Amino acid sequence: MILTKQKTIMFILNANEPNELAYYLKKNEWISDNDAITLLSVAGQGNMNYVLRVTTMQGSFIIKQSRAYVEKYPQIAAPEKRVLTEAAFYKKISTEKTIQKRMPKLLGLDTLNNIMILEDLGQANDFNVLYNLEQNITEEEISVLVSYLNVLHQNFKKPTIDDELANLEMRKLNYEHIFHYPFLEDNGFNLDTIQDGLQTLALIYKKDAILKQKIELLGTAYMTKGNYLLHGDYYPASWLHTADGIKIIDPEFCYYGLREFDLGVFIAHLYLSNQDENTIDKVKKYYNDYQELNSAILNGFIGVEIMRRLIGLAQLPLKSDLKDKERLLKLAYQLITN
Repeated sequence: MILTKQKTIMFILNANEPNELAYYLKKNEWISDNDAITLLSVAGQGNMNYVLRVTTMQGSFIIKQSRAYVEKYPQIAAPEKRVLTEAAFYKKISTEKTIQKRMPKLLGLDTLNNIMILEDLGQANDFNVLYNLEQNITEEEISVLVSYLNVLHQNFKKPTIDDELANLEMRKLNYEHIFHYPFLEDNGFNLDTIQDGLQTLALIYKKDAILKQKIELLGTAYMTKGNYLLHGDYYPASWLHTADGIKIIDPEFCYYGLREFDLGVFIAHLYLSNQDENTIDKVKKYYNDYQELNSAILNGFIGVEIMRRLIGLAQLPLKSDLKDKERLLKLAYQLITN
């Protein structure tokens, strides 16, 4: 049973205030009066929200709060109610066991303070190790990751388009950092602070009018409502290795849209992590109805995701040198413009 609590006093999560957190949890009946916090630790390396693992005498769970800014980049405003949309996603998929077993269970929700309680999946490592460019994703892992999308897209398809899980404000934020900001010639972000020579390399694409026109059309496609429930941020940081197999987290950018977007982001990160074409072909093989997808939109989403991760603000822990990034940018350009 999911316990939803309404409160009148604003509560801010803080790992340095365990006593205040214990009082809050007891007041909301999420831990018993006889229980106590024994350990607080940061859970994962999420960008968007403030997330803690709470360990008590009786077990552990994850507590997450969304604030009016991006946790990793406090200068960037973000919809403060976004955790409520993520919770709505968890409620939605709870009816489908195949999807539910791949995600943490929603245990509690405080709609006033934008706080969510989730099942603790235990000690886990995300797939960011792929960005070291020395690790190959296995066919079994590809099969599991594609299977998740198959069930999500098929079992939660809507015959008619409506406003459920529109998640418009989060999509506007995503739009800015995928389709707009990275392609501004002067956006205040000097890419040479990431890697010498990257700013000059990026200017080739920032000044390309044909490319920017194509990207604008892809941005419109992204903002269009669709029939398919999407995870919305399907990349290695959202995939976890756990003792109970691969788990999927952080569907805060979820919405009903074009399934090409989930696939495009997925495949883009296989290119970014230097996986071979045979591995990428496995995605196409395992994804149901792949032949029915709009290849121009899919390739465009792949290309834009590659570009924005190389020349936008949302950088990855990539070990690529400048020559390899040049190769990826050329590939992305071809995918978008052809």
